[in-house]
Parts: sequence; C-alpha cells; structure tokens
Amino acid sequence: MQSALFIGRFQPFHKGHLEMVKKILKDNERIIIAIGSAEKNFIQYNPLTGSERFQIIEESLKEAKIPAEKYCIIPIRNVNNYALWVNHINIYVPPYTRLYTGSKIVKACYQGKYFKPHEDCKSGPEIIQLKRVMKLSATKVRTALLKGKGWETMLPKAAAKLLKEWEIPSRLKIIKDTMDITKYNNAY
Repeated sequence: MQSALFIGRFQPFHKGHLEMVKKILKDNERIIIAIGSAEKNFIQYNPLTGSERFQIIEESLKEAKIPAEKYCIIPIRNVNNYALWVNHINIYVPPYTRLYTGSKIVKACYQGKYFKPHEDCKSGPEIIQLKRVMKLSATKVRTALLKGKGWETMLPKAAAKLLKEWEIPSRLKIIKDTMDITKYNNAY
C-alpha cells in the first residue's frame, strides 16, 4: 500500500491543508496526518490542544467526503533534538513510503537521517516538497482570528464551526501576550 506522511502543527487546519490532503491522496492510497507538537497549547502560536486539532481535521475530512479508511490522524509530542526527531516520529506512525512537507527543517531532518552523501543507495521515504496551493497559512488564520474578521473563509466550514463553539477568537485574545518559548525553538 502506498502510504504518505503529512506532518504539521495545524494551528488550525485550514483550506490549504485540506487541498494538500486531497492532492496527496491523488498519488497515494492512504495519508497519515501527524499532528506535530501535540503537547503545545494555550499559547499564541499554538492555541489549540492536540485533541482540538484532531477533531478539526477529522470533521473537515468527513465534510470533504474523504473516506475514513483513506487516512489516519496521529498526535505526536515534539522532541527538541533534531538528530532524534525522525526516529521519534517513526515510533508513532505506521509505515510510509513518501513524506510530504513544506518545511525546510523537516526536509533537512529526513535527509540527515536517510541520505548519506558517501553511500550509493538511498533509503527511507521519498521526500516530496510541497508548495502552497493557496496564499494561506495558519499564521494568517490566527491573525484573522485575533482581529475577529475574515477567518471563517480560510477554513473548511466544519473547522470554523468548531472554532466558534470553542470560542477560539476569545482564547487567542486572552493568550496573545503569554510567553511562548516555542517561538525560539519551534522550527516546523
């Protein structure tokens, strides 16, 4: 089975992420969506809990009519040691043959783990560099949430509904000035 790994913080999962999932599923039988830094929450750059992100992704995929057997969602705590990071990810996820990422640090970690310049044969997953299909980022969504306008159009309807129910715009206003040490060591 051709499985692909898609890693992100998904703070929050937006229409650009959903388009990437659809694109990945065109070339793979299954997608593993790894929610990175699952333990980080209630801080400006990571306002949502791992559970909330899981629910947002799951409801968004259901709304998009993506069959449940085509994906699995796995929250993963971060490990702040890039030399160990790929091994850490691989402990939690099922086997995969392709990695899809837009992150330079994720790509570098995988290349450092699997692609040694002195070796002739390559091992590990095929790394596919993603390019934004929309001019959208979770940072833009969080900024719009904080301002209280325009954010709903950036999200799948199911995601917007949950963010309203959980009063995430209010949460962001409350936590916007909290200290976030991950700002200095969170590279993906």
